[in-house]
Amino acid sequence: MKKLILITAILNCLTLCKAQTIESSSHSTLGYITSNGTIESSSHSTVNYIRSDGTIENNSHSTIGYIRTDGTVENASHSTIGYIESTGTIENSSHSTIGYVKDDGTIENSSHSTIGYAKGVKREYAAVFFFFFKI
Repeated sequence: MKKLILITAILNCLTLCKAQTIESSSHSTLGYITSNGTIESSSHSTVNYIRSDGTIENNSHSTIGYIRTDGTVENASHSTIGYIESTGTIENSSHSTIGYVKDDGTIENSSHSTIGYAKGVKREYAAVFFFFFKI
């Protein structure tokens, strides 16, 4: 029994260690994104999923949006709600800049004020977390 508890604890730690932390501008933990695209709350409850095909799901696995390979972000009805440029610029559906995801993981609003950090997180995942869906 002790071995089973130890193995379970190790597996849980490995799972949590692979998650990248999403932080506010004051470095408070907002949540986590695992390497497989699972978005967790600060208490590690699953809140959303970003699938490898770009489908974004809520915790009940209902589709709430899509990230297309060209950087277009769509809602569940396939209406374009924004764009994620390869440079890190984040735009709304009218192509107005709403923010930036920097190479170092710093997240900025359109005025270049830091609103969060997502070091080691895919640019697309960070953009979805901060700009497009209330996660």
